[in-house]
Amino acid sequence: MTETKARAGEDLSDALHPGAEVKSAMAGFVNAFKGFQDDVKLSLKQQEERLTMLDRKTMTYARPELSAHTEVDLSHKKALAAYLRTGDDDGLRGLMLEGKAMSTAVSADGGYLLNPQMSDHIQSMLASNASLRSIANVVQIDATSYDVIVDNTDVGSGWQSELSAVTETSTPNINRISIKLNDLSAMPKASQRLLDDAAFDVEGWLSQKIATRFIRAEAGAFINGTGTDQPKGILLPTKVANASWAWGQLGYIPTGFATDFNTTNPLDCLVTLVYALAADYRGNATFVMNSKTAGAVRKIKDTVGRFMWTDSITAGQPATLMGYRVLVSEDMPDIAANAYPIAFGDFYSGYTIAERPDLRILRDPFSAKPNVLFYASKRVGGDVTDYAAIKLLKIAVS
Repeated sequence: MTETKARAGEDLSDALHPGAEVKSAMAGFVNAFKGFQDDVKLSLKQQEERLTMLDRKTMTYARPELSAHTEVDLSHKKALAAYLRTGDDDGLRGLMLEGKAMSTAVSADGGYLLNPQMSDHIQSMLASNASLRSIANVVQIDATSYDVIVDNTDVGSGWQSELSAVTETSTPNINRISIKLNDLSAMPKASQRLLDDAAFDVEGWLSQKIATRFIRAEAGAFINGTGTDQPKGILLPTKVANASWAWGQLGYIPTGFATDFNTTNPLDCLVTLVYALAADYRGNATFVMNSKTAGAVRKIKDTVGRFMWTDSITAGQPATLMGYRVLVSEDMPDIAANAYPIAFGDFYSGYTIAERPDLRILRDPFSAKPNVLFYASKRVGGDVTDYAAIKLLKIAVS
């Protein structure tokens, strides 16, 4: 049997209990890990408190988004507001505008372009107005005029036998219609004291005034324009009886009565007007008349007492007459002897509006002191481009 002996001065307790050293090491490790865990918890708590403080500061001062697009728009709006209120153009001179949005303009060119928000607002109001703009062909150009090439004839053809000689047929003719752009302007004014009021929305007021002015001027010119420093209206071309129609003229259908619709058969002239238009155009055709004429037409019934006028059951949609859309334009003539109160046709094919997309504004604080004038201008033109696509109704016996 093995005998255990201790050397002089040696403690035999560790030799008799070998797990004591391991327990002591584990106890030290656990104590160290708890200390490390406490340090991590303290660090996370301090970091959370720091993030909470930063978040509260951000919410308190309501800082804007860090967006380059927003900064550019706000800078332009602020610079334009300063120009409108005080005439200070330093901010506008220092702006770098994107070419795809608008071209840069300086005072030597006659003024400054409006900011994108204002320009979009005015254009949307023009498009939503009850004028030919909503149904005509609208193109935006960067030139002084817009040329439309029109092929108004067909290539001739003929039949022949297998051995007969082929004869020459007629050749089509090509016409050029040039639409000249004219200056449309508005010049509202406001007192300098009103402009100095920080609570006054200068841009909102100015855009509303310009839009209203341009809407009225354009709507009238597209109907009755003379072509002299303004667009050519749809009623400007020579008007002849539809049976004698030729290119360059507008054909008309008489009502059969000298001063009004035919009281016996008022619907007959409207049916004749519809089918005087070629089938290729009728699919996209529209009636154009003013409110007084619409009130008279709305009362017309067929032989069994049914109204030909149908109001839309959907908000924002136009009424229809005999199944065709009705555009109420107040610039059309009233019902009177030898007047043309109703136009019917495919105006997208028949009438073209050409315009430059930019809108300029010039501040004039000198001409009407103590008021400040704002001269805004754009360039627009219009003309009939397909004389076969539009027919008129004339108040006449024949």
